[in-house]
Amino acid sequence: MSLFSRLFGKKVTLEEAAARRLAAWQALPNDCAHAMLGATRFVVADVETTGLILDKDRLIAIGAVAVTNGKIDLDDSFEIILQQQRASGKDNILIHGISGTAQREGVPPVEAMLAFLEFLGKAPIVAYHVTFDQTMIVRALREYLGLEFKHTWLDLAYAVPALYPAKAKSYRALDDWIGYFGIQNFARHSALADSLATAQLFQVASAKLRGQGIHDFKGMLELEKAQRWVNWAN
Repeated sequence: MSLFSRLFGKKVTLEEAAARRLAAWQALPNDCAHAMLGATRFVVADVETTGLILDKDRLIAIGAVAVTNGKIDLDDSFEIILQQQRASGKDNILIHGISGTAQREGVPPVEAMLAFLEFLGKAPIVAYHVTFDQTMIVRALREYLGLEFKHTWLDLAYAVPALYPAKAKSYRALDDWIGYFGIQNFARHSALADSLATAQLFQVASAKLRGQGIHDFKGMLELEKAQRWVNWAN
């Protein structure tokens, strides 16, 4: 793929049924600006990929779970494997556990990304180290659906240290924080298991923020932004 194609993408023509589904998602109301931490549906997401190089590696799987009105809803969860033309290498498979067969027999990418959008609705997305997950999902949506995905994301990698500044310098990774709060992860590097652990961390952060008298999602976004400046300054 040329540099021009990577930067600007190619025109995508969807089949009629897929185009209708995409249009229906686009027509959903978006009220993230007024989301309340204890009274809104949030989607916590994580991805698995062929590697960690943003401009080279491919999206393999998405896992997500909803936190609605402050509670994790296990019945409102999502996990999908995108069909791969070629499976990732053995070393990569050892990390996420998605076999070559499972990758080759996964869900066709157009259907997979439409299913993700339909699960998401217009809920705000929460993740840990958003840049990686966001880049992979945004690129896949552009590549397979022709969608420029502009959505509200919260990065707990900044929001949580802002709430616990005494731990900010020594606690960097998701494993550090879930260990500190005693959160169990039943299958590390499974997209769904990681999203579930991250959802519990989001609950902890939300409760901490509400204890400080801030009940809206906008307050947490502002906290995240402030912490980014702190990290940059240091």
